[in-house]
Order: sequence, then structure tokens, then C-alpha cells
Amino acid sequence: MTIVNHREPPSGDAFLHSAVLPGSDDELVTALATELRHSAHTCDQILLVVSDHARALLTEPLRDLECDHQWADPAAFYQRLGFAYEGFRRFLAEQATQGRRVHVVAEPELTGDSASDPRPGRYDAYLAYEAVCNDTYAPYGSPVTCIWDSRRHPAHLLDGVRATHRHLLTPSGRQPSPRFQPADAFLTGAHHLPMPPAPQHTDHDRTVTGVAELSGLRATLSAWAHEHRFAAEPADDLLVAVVEVVSNGLRHAVTPVRIRAWHQHDTLIVQCDDTAGLPVPATAGYHRPGATDAAPGGRGLWLVRQLADVVLVDSVPGRTSVRLHFPHAVMHRA
Repeated sequence: MTIVNHREPPSGDAFLHSAVLPGSDDELVTALATELRHSAHTCDQILLVVSDHARALLTEPLRDLECDHQWADPAAFYQRLGFAYEGFRRFLAEQATQGRRVHVVAEPELTGDSASDPRPGRYDAYLAYEAVCNDTYAPYGSPVTCIWDSRRHPAHLLDGVRATHRHLLTPSGRQPSPRFQPADAFLTGAHHLPMPPAPQHTDHDRTVTGVAELSGLRATLSAWAHEHRFAAEPADDLLVAVVEVVSNGLRHAVTPVRIRAWHQHDTLIVQCDDTAGLPVPATAGYHRPGATDAAPGGRGLWLVRQLADVVLVDSVPGRTSVRLHFPHAVMHRA
């Protein structure tokens, strides 16, 4: 059966990845109004993954447009960062396969189940996915608009938003972002930021020299995760991610791997260090690997990014470090 899309095709081939950085409620509604009117004619549906506050503001403008739209809870989408990124990609791919264009309006929810500031490094890690989606979401032809309220977010984060979105939406209309950087450039810059030092005292500190020792590592980390109230499935995801990193180090670096594990409030953190210091590409693990892709740091790191929440990589001569964050609330979110 041939699916015919009766909507108007987009103008040009560029992926419309836009950000709106409102300083007031009126600015948010005004900046989005033109985009939503356009999408009512060019897209099959508008999917709004936004807060209750944004939903209340946008309900009336959407009702006036009489277009097909759907609301979704950000908490259901913004789980582990790599998982959320891949979930959006799969959704857009499925829509494209059906010949549909969906305008996604998303308001990232990254603070977990509390109103406090996000966990250290989580926003920076999320911006990496915002950068890479400019390449990975482009083939599907669906525009994506992200809401980053300037009243709630710090200036340095908003600078990162401007660098990872091709366009900015303002009350005067859409305009190119003057600070936009291609994904490779943005990820390379972020890749060179130093990793915060590990604490002097950790819950566990051991070195693995061969695969025969992995079972003992699993047992130690399993007991540790359960001590911190991790249910069986999230604990198993932690084990799979850590063992994948350690196995990569043993296989590719051919050196012992030091594993340190500690907790920061409700977040379990595991850092794996080898002494080879093999270079890890800045883009490693962000692109879904092909069935035959076995490049070091590619397929395994992609899997790790799906299982952990935040993944930090630091590679210098003589040392490669991979740090994994497993926040309790995020790991247990349905």
C-alpha cells in the first residue's frame, strides 16, 4: 500500500531544530504562534512534550488552529538521557516510515523528581544530544522545537542551547542562531573539558586484570546497588553498563582497569580507568552503530549511553576514564 502525504513539503532540506528562550509567558506564546500555524499546514500532527504550565499557555492557540495535536508528559520521555534521545529518534523514524511529519515541541525536564537543580553534569550531557540530533534526526523530515525558559535556566546553559540549535524563535519570527556549531565541533569542544576529580574516599575501589575477575566485580556492585535501594532491573542495567566499559578496557586497551564506585546523595557513580590512554572520538557512542560496527568505543559506548544516565569520557596520554551516573529516581522511572 502506498501512503500519500497530502501535507505541503518543507521548504529546503535543512532540519528545522529550533529553540525558544522566553523571558515571559507572552513571549513564549507569541514566539511559538507562527511556528504552530505553519505546522498546522505542513505537518500531520503536533506533539507537545511540555510542562503543565506551558500546556495551559498553549491550549487556546492550538484550539484556534484546529489542528491534530497531542500532549505528552515530559517525565515519561526524559528518563536516561541516551535512552530519551534514542526514543525520540525511533519515534521520528516510525513516523517517517508511515509518510508522516510530526512537529515535536519539547520542554526538557531534567531535574528528576525534585525541584532542585539538576544533578551535576546532566544539562551539559543533555546538550551533547541536542547537538548530535541535528545530524541523526535530519533524515526524518520532522521539525523539532525546544523550549528553554530563560527565567529558569542559567546563562551558560542558554549559551549551550544557542550553540546546539540552528534556529531561534522570537516574537519577531525564526532566525538563525549566530552561535550555532555543527555537532562535531560542539562535541569536540565539550570533549576537552576536564572531568571533575573523583572523591578521595569511595565506597569501592578495585582493579580488574582479566575477564575471570568480572564475576566478582558483578557481585560487589550488585550488593552495593541493592544497599542503595536499587531494584533488580535498574541494578542489572548498572552492572551491564559497568561490565561493558571494563570489558572494552581489557579488550582494547589491554591494561588493568581500576573501578571506583561512590554515591552522591541518591546517585550511584562508577568510574573506570585504564592506563592505555587510547584516544576516544568525541562522537563515540552517540550514533546508533551498524550491525557490523565493532570499532573501539563505538558500539559498546552506545549501549552504555542507553543504560546509564550521564556518561563522561576523559582520554589523555596514559589514561582513559569513563564515568557513569545512575540517579535512583531516573533509573526507577517507568
